[in-house]
Amino acid sequence: MKSPRRTTLCFMIIVIYFSQATLNLNLESIVHPLILREHEPAGKELLRQKRAVASSSPAAEEYIVDVEISFENASFLEPIKAYLHSLSFPIQGNSTDQATNILNIEVTTVCRPTGNEIWCSCETGYRWPQEKCLQNLTCQEHDSVPAGHHCGCLKGLPLKGPFCQLQGDVTLRMSVRLNVGFQEDLKNTSSALYRSYKTDLEIAFWKGYSILPGFKLVTVTGFRPGSVVVTYEVKTTTPSPELMHKANEQVMQNLNQTYKMDYSSFQAVTSNETKFTIIPEIIFEGDTVNLVCENEVLSSNVSWHHVERRSDLQNSSRFSVYSTVLNNVTSISSLTIYNITPGDAGEYICKLTLDIFEYESRKKIDVMPIRILATEEMKVTCDNNPVSLNCCSEINVNWSAIEWKQEGKINIPGNPETDLESGCSRYTLRADGTQCPSGSAGTTVVYACEFISSHGARGGKNIEVTFTSVANLTITPDPISVSEGQNFSIKCISDVSNYDEVYWNTSAGIKIYQKFYTTRRSAAGAESVLRVKIATREWNGTYHCIFRYKNSYSVATKDVTVHPLPLEPDIMVDPLEATVPCKGSHHFRCCIEEDEDYKVTFQMDSLSFLAEKEVKGKQVCYKYNFMASSVSRCPKKLDIFCHFTNAANNSVRSSSMKLNLVPGEKIMCRDPTIGVGEPGKVIQKLCQFSNVPSSPGGPTGGIMTYKCVGSHWEVKKNDCISAPINSLLQLAKDLIKSPCQDTKLPTYLKDLSVSTGKVKHEVSSFPGSLGAIINILDLLSTVPTQVNSEMMTNVLSTVNTILSKPMLSTWKVFQQQQTNQSSQLLDSVERFSRALQSEDSTFLSINQTNVQMRSMVIKPGPPKTYKQNFVFSDLDLWGNVAIDKCELGSLQWGSSVVTVAFPTLKTILTQDGQGKNVANSLVMTTTVSHNITLPFRISMTFKNINPSGGVPQCVFWNFNLANYTGGWDSSGCYVNRVDGDSVSCICDHLTSFSILMSPDSPYPGSLLEILLDIISYIGLCFSILSLAACLVVEAVVWKSVTKNRTSYMRHICIVNIATSLLVADIWFIVAAAIHDHFYPLNETACVAATFFIHFFYLSVFFWMLTLGLMLFYRLVFILHDTSKSIQKTIAFSLGYGCPLVISVITVGATQPQEVYTRKNACWLNWEDTKALLAFVIPALIIVVVNMTITVVVISKILRPSIGDKPSKQEKSSLFQISKSIGVLTPLLGLTWGFGLATVFQGSNAVFHIIFTLLNAFQGLFILLFGCLWDQKVQEALLKKFSLSRWSSQHSKSTSLGSSTPVFSMSSPISRRFNNLFGKTGTYNVSTPEATSSSLENTSSAYSLLN
Repeated sequence: MKSPRRTTLCFMIIVIYFSQATLNLNLESIVHPLILREHEPAGKELLRQKRAVASSSPAAEEYIVDVEISFENASFLEPIKAYLHSLSFPIQGNSTDQATNILNIEVTTVCRPTGNEIWCSCETGYRWPQEKCLQNLTCQEHDSVPAGHHCGCLKGLPLKGPFCQLQGDVTLRMSVRLNVGFQEDLKNTSSALYRSYKTDLEIAFWKGYSILPGFKLVTVTGFRPGSVVVTYEVKTTTPSPELMHKANEQVMQNLNQTYKMDYSSFQAVTSNETKFTIIPEIIFEGDTVNLVCENEVLSSNVSWHHVERRSDLQNSSRFSVYSTVLNNVTSISSLTIYNITPGDAGEYICKLTLDIFEYESRKKIDVMPIRILATEEMKVTCDNNPVSLNCCSEINVNWSAIEWKQEGKINIPGNPETDLESGCSRYTLRADGTQCPSGSAGTTVVYACEFISSHGARGGKNIEVTFTSVANLTITPDPISVSEGQNFSIKCISDVSNYDEVYWNTSAGIKIYQKFYTTRRSAAGAESVLRVKIATREWNGTYHCIFRYKNSYSVATKDVTVHPLPLEPDIMVDPLEATVPCKGSHHFRCCIEEDEDYKVTFQMDSLSFLAEKEVKGKQVCYKYNFMASSVSRCPKKLDIFCHFTNAANNSVRSSSMKLNLVPGEKIMCRDPTIGVGEPGKVIQKLCQFSNVPSSPGGPTGGIMTYKCVGSHWEVKKNDCISAPINSLLQLAKDLIKSPCQDTKLPTYLKDLSVSTGKVKHEVSSFPGSLGAIINILDLLSTVPTQVNSEMMTNVLSTVNTILSKPMLSTWKVFQQQQTNQSSQLLDSVERFSRALQSEDSTFLSINQTNVQMRSMVIKPGPPKTYKQNFVFSDLDLWGNVAIDKCELGSLQWGSSVVTVAFPTLKTILTQDGQGKNVANSLVMTTTVSHNITLPFRISMTFKNINPSGGVPQCVFWNFNLANYTGGWDSSGCYVNRVDGDSVSCICDHLTSFSILMSPDSPYPGSLLEILLDIISYIGLCFSILSLAACLVVEAVVWKSVTKNRTSYMRHICIVNIATSLLVADIWFIVAAAIHDHFYPLNETACVAATFFIHFFYLSVFFWMLTLGLMLFYRLVFILHDTSKSIQKTIAFSLGYGCPLVISVITVGATQPQEVYTRKNACWLNWEDTKALLAFVIPALIIVVVNMTITVVVISKILRPSIGDKPSKQEKSSLFQISKSIGVLTPLLGLTWGFGLATVFQGSNAVFHIIFTLLNAFQGLFILLFGCLWDQKVQEALLKKFSLSRWSSQHSKSTSLGSSTPVFSMSSPISRRFNNLFGKTGTYNVSTPEATSSSLENTSSAYSLLN
């Protein structure tokens, strides 16, 4: 039989004492075995020497002794602990050798049964050594620690020591209060009081805390008020609260009582290692976050604090706090934050409180949103090709899941592929035409990828996918078979309107030049039409209509068959004109530069004859021998044509060959090549069929003109073109019909430049060759939309050759013939200049002997002044052109400003219409690639090569003059300064008073402009004087004419009308003075002038409205009587308040964008913001309202209702007002009627003149009609100046109820009419109306005329 089980409890105590002594405890009855071990000195970690405090004796050695005590009854443990705690240290003992003091006795390790196991745990401040934790099992999982760390509890007592050891050093931040008054010297560390307190306290602290295990150091760190709070630090191992209380008692005992230390005020904050963990480490918005504090100090008194919010955290819907002591070994406290937000980020403090100890740990957490990387917009074509949507997290964490969702009108699901480790997910779509039919083209579906973290956070990204159906193209179904010279078109229709690009190309992949096709979009789809007006053999082939959407292409194909057939200009006929004797014959021929199978017939009247074919090299001629005897009568004139018919049975007819049948006796000139003719006969012959020597380079082009003089033919005009140039001309004609002319143009321009340089000697002897080159440039200049620097260099190289000095004699032939080749050349160069794009360079310069070019590209940023200089030293000519940066600031980014200078063009351009003036300087042409707003000011300086030759005149080349052949025009240009041989010119478009309503003002210097200026200035002077006189008259007669309320308000209105108009006219003059040729001298002053002109002109109209409304009120609302103050308040609010509101709103809405005023005048902007409507609309509405009021009032006066008759004096005033309104308002309406007429461009000059007259003399009209024609005013003036006889006569006429008009009629109806409209107070309003600037391409060639 087994013996009963014995329960053993053992614990170890550590005894610290001085010297060596035997521990003698009165515990014989309970001690089982007693094991006494002496440890090694401090050099081996347990034995250490401590310095003595409060004693002058030599330092004693300190020993630490481990004692193991075992009990069979666990109940003995607590009494022993209580006994040890009750001991008062140090315990002094006597020895024969030396004194032995026991400093402290601490329980370190307790082993007790737990179930079937024995657990050995460490007391507070002690831990098992590292090697024991590695060799033995720990008690529970929460106590398991990584390798290299200490533990607090082991299963079973280790066979070999050591037992639990002191933990590492900690620093206790402590404080205690002294109940004495605080003195400021305690803040001064160098004061005697501070040093005294510090010394006394540190001695007491040393004596008291030396009993702590592992005690090393105590230091006073400072004092603070309340009463005196001492702060100090103790460096030791973690003590138990009981031992700390004993140490504090020792401090109290060792400190002088005068310090009055308060025992209850001891506080300690330890820096021990509290295990603070945060799960998860990376926190996303929406996560559930756990903050856990673990401490070996056993206490459940734990608090949590959020530093940023300065608040303690308690249990709530979002926060959960749980604290516990686990297995009497570890204190654990957790803070759970649900659905964490960025506001929860910051520093958190976990604070455990045990007695006087506070164990604090801090950690900061960051909360970040879930950031997903993905393309936010995608375009997908429903072509059944896979398309992937990709989402990746910016921070890779252990995601729980990645989900995909979609929302939209159509449902197109996909297959997700997710890699949680990489934090990426791919969603593959495969959309076909059945899922997104044509009706859903352009439909957007939102796909959302949502990332879900392991702790509950969710974050997503939306990807907008626009699904577009593959375009189904329908192309012209009929087969296209045409012959050369005919037209055709191909229509390509798409059922989808959403596309990125539409273009056509050939089967070889060459894009068709965009000018041949047009594309338009509609709600049902889109269509593109390829139109070819003149088909050539190059158009023969297969053409593709291509609709591109992203990387998806919809293609429709069409075959075009072009049958060979010569074009009419390519059929060379001989002769152009022939004379044949009545009994003679003549050979007619038609030649082409190809050998095709054509059926060729000659047609004469209704007769048709087959031609005979003859091949000479590459040239094929068809002949017919005409017999004059086949014609019934002679003389006779006939037209002969040759017809070419191809295999498609399409035909073309050549130009006419004129045949003159004459009697044989009249023929005097005979030549086998030229033919026969009578004296004086002039005929033309193609140069290749004439006596001009043939060239190996091909057929000679052009026409030779002969005249029969005497008995032989003489050359009258030679327009032959050399063979190389003729070949280039034919190639140019073919190029402009080519489907890919833009790609061929650069190569052709290079060939033209090279060929022209090689044959320049032939060109100088053949006027026709020179004319051909000009025609070539003219043809080619219509092709490009963009010209690069290399192309422009080749163009100017060709121009340089044909403008060289050897060519000038050939140009004189053109001048004699009065052709427009020079103007044509200049126009071609300007077209090339407008298309110039200087790639990436801002400035481009090209220099040739006879032409120079400079260009500048407008780049983003502050504009720069455009200033270019041109010097031709060989010809002693120079010039420069400048455009101010404020002008360039209005141009679009990317615009090119190009100036080309010609030194020899001055002698080539034709003279003006009278032939009196010729250019006498450099010719410069400046172009801008984009539309500009006129006026566009350009300043130029020329060297005048003939300073004494006459008065210089600045001109530009106007292509519209002389029936569009061009000529010099001085409109808009003027001489700014003449300095020796230097002449400075400025070209723009000036204006006059009629600019107020007119977008196209008269040209400066013109008769109309001068006339309008004279009218404006004279009229304004009269108006200002008249308005001032009106105000003086009103001041003189005021008391006499304002006796009743109606008259008072009427004259209030008249005075304010006159004042407003007077101030407006003055500001109008100021605005004119601060503007110099469309450029304000002061921008701020211009804005101010515009504001006041707008305000005071509006005030004129609103005071006129006030006058009309007051009249309407006095006649319609007779029984209603409003006080004078109320009427004045309403009048001034309407007269000045409304204009002020309108003016302020207008300037406030437009001036921040600097579009309040115009670029060319100090007046409201029109072209950019339509700010002018803020003046025109109120003015015209008021005119209409006043006209309506006038009709109503006059009807009311003429037919008064019963009971409506006002007093006699009131009626007289009302009649006077109605007369004023009746004349004044129609005058205003008439003024603005003519003003509106000038708005339309090209309006008749009569409207400008009438508008200027009516506006300029408004002040005079107000003085006459609104003031002096008033009978009461006349009487008051007469009375004022004591003209009694005149006064009595006027009084008598007044008593009759109406005055005699100046131009009276005896008829009562006439008298009534005169009473209403004859003598009436009127005024007119002048308003600077806005000029609507036209948009056009600026390109002008400027020069000087003498």
